Amino acid sequence: MTGVFDPEELSRCISCGFCLPACPTYAATGDEASSPRGRINLMRALETGRLDADDPTLLEQSSACLGCRACEPVCPAGVPYGSLLEQWREHQWRGKHRPPLARLLTMVVSLPPVVRAMGWGRFVLPSGRGPDKATRPAPTGTPKPPTQPGPPEPPAGTGASLMLGCFERAMFPGVSRAARTLLPGLKVPDDQGCCGALHAHNGELTKGRALARRLGERLPGRIVTTSGGCAAHLADVIGRDRVAELSEVVDVSALPERRVAGRRVRVTLQDSCHLRNGLGVWREPREALSAVADFVETPGASDCCGAAGTYSLLRPIESRRILDRKLDAIEASGADVVVAVNPGCLRQLRTGLRRRKSRVRAVHLAEFLTTPHGGARTP
Repeated sequence: MTGVFDPEELSRCISCGFCLPACPTYAATGDEASSPRGRINLMRALETGRLDADDPTLLEQSSACLGCRACEPVCPAGVPYGSLLEQWREHQWRGKHRPPLARLLTMVVSLPPVVRAMGWGRFVLPSGRGPDKATRPAPTGTPKPPTQPGPPEPPAGTGASLMLGCFERAMFPGVSRAARTLLPGLKVPDDQGCCGALHAHNGELTKGRALARRLGERLPGRIVTTSGGCAAHLADVIGRDRVAELSEVVDVSALPERRVAGRRVRVTLQDSCHLRNGLGVWREPREALSAVADFVETPGASDCCGAAGTYSLLRPIESRRILDRKLDAIEASGADVVVAVNPGCLRQLRTGLRRRKSRVRAVHLAEFLTTPHGGARTP
């Protein structure tokens, strides 16, 4: 025995195969080794020494998995596949086997000055001033009668904080601004580091957990996130009661309808894999969207979009193949906007839709709830 895996977690799999239909890489290849059951058999072979860590199949399959955890909700034995995958990669991706790009990205977000620099310009206005025009709730449309006066209260009383994702602050700073507009009582400390999700998913599980614990100490009280992947990792390390995703706490009852061309905006949702499969949050964002727009369910919305953290960068061909099927379904739904609840998904969808010159816009939930027309194209 090599001691790579938690023996109790590894022994739970009963090889029933219920996970196979839920696995996107098995659906794409039909290869047993590319399924959760097949990968767990590979893990067992590694654990018992029947396969060496340099075995090509082990190297390939530890990389080919999206880590979407779609197998977990359908598993009758409750196998924590995401946890096993993290343990696997921490062992498998040591030294020369670690993808250089993953090594570079995790190194960058491990440096507090760099993370802080990513947030420059995040808040254009000083603390205490009102929202800027770009994130102010739309004045157009037919407002719903407010059910409560004034802005919504902080989600967990005093002390609740907004977590600023590393890459979200660099790539989508408007998401943090929008979240702050929706929940003005949140504290937004600047001295935040990385939550460690990127590390845990890319072969540095121990460091990823240490970073999550440190962030939990820096942000006392309840932590509100706008990133499904970060939320699931953080909750796993510091406790579910400490972590809330935006859709779980936002109050949309006083927000106006999102309207375009004289009608409610048609909106659909791309689930965050970790948010849905890891935390069981999928109903809340749908309810928020349905309250202010016409929600359209897209077939396969719970399937991975191919972003999967660094997957789209490490395996771009497979990622784009998965994305193309996703975009076909989104465009066929007739939606004006597809909403994401994770920055990686947002980048993936937005890039794909722009490449197609699609009429559909990809917007984060926070921005949809605060942006005129919900971000939909106007005539």
